[in-house]
Amino acid sequence: MRVHESGRPFTDRSGERLRQWMDIDEETFYDRSRVAIVPMAFCFPGYDKNGSDLPPPPVCARTWRHRVMEHLRPRLTLLVGGHAIKWHLGASNVTETVRAWRDHAPTVFPLPHPSWRNTAWLRRNPWFEAELLPELRQAVFAELNR
Repeated sequence: MRVHESGRPFTDRSGERLRQWMDIDEETFYDRSRVAIVPMAFCFPGYDKNGSDLPPPPVCARTWRHRVMEHLRPRLTLLVGGHAIKWHLGASNVTETVRAWRDHAPTVFPLPHPSWRNTAWLRRNPWFEAELLPELRQAVFAELNR
């Protein structure tokens, strides 16, 4: 809800973590001339009965995703979380897909969602920080400094 009310994606702890993964500051992250943030849904889908965020409605991606991606034609794409990974790569297992990140780099990086809920995942998969993040940071740096 905090993100929805801010009107900007990733204005929460998950955004702080994502920017840390990318090694960029908030100003750069929200500079539309340098970074395009394309959510899987273009709205806040609300909460389920347990108070957790609902998944992005599939109609959003079906309606807008192809058009937006064709318009942007990104040179570097970060697939943040399972919904983005599934839509772009057709993969349903986040861990296996992120572990195989080299199959997609250096133009696409599948990433777990940076939510605090994935802190245990990050602890169980130290290769993510040790192997993937340095390459991601290098790709982001290179793209931002083209």
